[in-house]
This record gives sequence, C-alpha cells and structure tokens, in this order.
Amino acid sequence: MASVDVFDILNKVREALKKRGARTIAGLGRTFRALDSYDGNKKVDAEEFSVGLRENGVDLTQEEADALLTYFDKDGDGNVCFDEFLVGIRGRINERRDAIALKAFLKFAKDCSGEITVDDMRGVYTTEFHPKKQSGEMTDDEIFLDFLSNFGDKNNDGIITKEEWIEYYSAVSSNIDNDDHFILLMRNAWQLD
Repeated sequence: MASVDVFDILNKVREALKKRGARTIAGLGRTFRALDSYDGNKKVDAEEFSVGLRENGVDLTQEEADALLTYFDKDGDGNVCFDEFLVGIRGRINERRDAIALKAFLKFAKDCSGEITVDDMRGVYTTEFHPKKQSGEMTDDEIFLDFLSNFGDKNNDGIITKEEWIEYYSAVSSNIDNDDHFILLMRNAWQLD
C-alpha cells in the first residue's frame, strides 16, 4: 500500500469543495451536524466522515479518508471533531474576520493583559436577566465562568486567551461563507462599531 500525504489529501478535498461553489464548506458543516444528530457529541466517526465527504462531492479512497481522519483525530478516539475539521479545511481565519474577532476580544480584555477573565466580563456582560440567576441556581461568578467555557476555555481556568478566542471564532467562521455576514454577526453580537 502506497503512503499518502495528508496535505495532498487536504488540497484534494479543498479543490473538490471549491468546484461545488462558495457555500460548500457551510454545507459540509450542516451535513456533519446532521450525521452527528444521533449522539450530539460534535464528532463524526470514520463511516460518518466518509459519508459526509461523499455527500458533498468529495471522493476519496478508503486509504485517503482513513489518513485524513487520523490527521484530524486529535485525541485518538476514532472520531473527528467537525469544527476542527472545518477549520482545517477552510484554513486560517482571514484578515477581515480576524480583525473583527480581535476587536470583540479587546472589548472584553480592557486591561490589555491578553486574556479575558470573570472580572473583565463585569460591565460588558450582564447576568441580571439570566434565568439561573433569577431562580437562584447560579451566582454571577458561576454564570460568567459558564459563559467563558463556551468560548473555548480548554483548561477550565476561567480565562480566555486571545488564542482561545480566535480559535473559537475560527470554528464559527468556518460555518459562514460570506465575510460580510460574519462581520455583521460579530458587530451585532458584541455591539461593535
């Protein structure tokens, strides 16, 4: 069996998706989410991975599909996190998207420390109307920590670094084909000018 180059396979996948049009990467994300609907773990196994690629016009040999799956299977569990896969297929976030994501980050990280903490959240994000605050189930700090965990706080230290923030928005970005739409979403979500 001949050895396969994962970067050649990635280029093959990108070219196949490009031929299908601008909306294909977002379509690939929708396909993977639909395939994942059984357990909702945001991962696809080897069979779902191959099916998802085929359904989006990407024909790979079994050896190529296996090599690609192995490349994206970061924890060795035989599954691919589809957000990481979509970011890998699309590539790095472009300059326009990076600039607006950084602008949102800086709205929170006012002390220029390069990270967002619970203290940075106060005054920018309010918990006043949060249902669990109103019911007494969670304190302000618990709500802030929960909020931060949604933005990729990988080590659960209650701190979001600029890298974690950009990585999170790279995954979001990979599901949005149009730069202007991504920028509008960011402006509206974080009330940026």
